[in-house]
Amino acid sequence: GVSHPRTPVGYLRQDEREGRALAAIDGLPPLREVIATHELVAKKALGQNFLLDLNLTAKIARAAGDLRGCDVLEVGPGPGGLTRGLLAEGARRVLAVEKDSRCLPALAEIAAHYPGRLEVINGDALAVDVLAHLTPPIRIAANLPYNVGTELLIRWLTPAVWPPFWQSLTLMFQKEVAERIVAKPGCDHYGRLALLAQWRAEAKIVMVLPPEAFTPAPKVYSAVVHLTALPAPRYPADPAVLERVVAAGFNQRRKMLRSSLKGVHPRIEALLEEAGIAPTERAERVSLEQFCHLARLVAAG
Repeated sequence: GVSHPRTPVGYLRQDEREGRALAAIDGLPPLREVIATHELVAKKALGQNFLLDLNLTAKIARAAGDLRGCDVLEVGPGPGGLTRGLLAEGARRVLAVEKDSRCLPALAEIAAHYPGRLEVINGDALAVDVLAHLTPPIRIAANLPYNVGTELLIRWLTPAVWPPFWQSLTLMFQKEVAERIVAKPGCDHYGRLALLAQWRAEAKIVMVLPPEAFTPAPKVYSAVVHLTALPAPRYPADPAVLERVVAAGFNQRRKMLRSSLKGVHPRIEALLEEAGIAPTERAERVSLEQFCHLARLVAAG
């Protein structure tokens, strides 16, 4: 477990000042008030947990980097806390995709306050063609709904062509998912998600948030992960072959690779040795570079 040091008092004061500053900058009401006005009760079915502290939403927006001159895609804005942070931090335009039509009036108030800079689409992020509404350079920042977060991340990391349409992703997940994204070989969280993310992006956890930061409070900690797209994958490999090898290796992660990968190639033991991997090794101890080497050998026949 990670111990969370107590926040120094002076820092909190500065944070409170920032929160007041954001409310003062945009002159919009506090989020609790917005939620009360529009009767927005978070829906479990939609994976909603609203982040009401404008200090925190401003901090997440800053973690996304310099947003001036960028279009930002936000998925699941809810009552618009992060949306306000992104706009206040200078995003050129924000495209917010929100499935829950109850949130639209609150978002419309923000759009009216930032004329021409916020476009809201009422729809499912898995179905909307966001590229029709965005102009590069594009960044993605979102407190993702828990039930679609991982699926969206995998889509963004596996486009048909690389580099992708986005420069960076700044995304909130349950802390355990965040740890799976940044995990290194040999630890419990290491698996397909770590390899997928780290093959084509630089990934780091930039913030950890306690349950009480949200309404309603989830049962777990949350964390914000910042991923920067690499210009090219870290090591050469065919994406489909790499995915097949990694999936087979981790589907039975306690098994030795010579048995978990036997369906991948008839001469898998020889290929493992050639890639510098002991056939008795387990997937969780194999590095990204080794997996890519093995994928190249498998692809070569």
